[in-house]
Amino acid sequence: MTEGRRERVGFLLQLKPDRVSDYLAAHDHVWPAMLDALRTAGWHNYSLFVREDDGLVVGYLETDDFVAAQQRMNSTDVNARWQALMAQYFVAADGAAPDRPIDPLRHYFHLE
Repeated sequence: MTEGRRERVGFLLQLKPDRVSDYLAAHDHVWPAMLDALRTAGWHNYSLFVREDDGLVVGYLETDDFVAAQQRMNSTDVNARWQALMAQYFVAADGAAPDRPIDPLRHYFHLE
């Protein structure tokens, strides 16, 4: 990462196709404490996109240090509670939690 520039991080998650509408409804009212924790941990410009027919979720965020931002989020009680609630909507990879360590997609192009 270049000094003073944020990392752009993209990632994929997989919802259970029959739970997409429930998952989206849960995001109509994200807990204020969860939003505060994300900001405090260093997650900026955070967006989630879904392909509703099969539950593919594409996430995007910007942060100064992604590894550190993930660690800060993982150390919060509110994140543990949120992830426990969200687990019912996700296809678990090898029994992993939905917020398993995110495997970032390779960022290879950006147009300002």
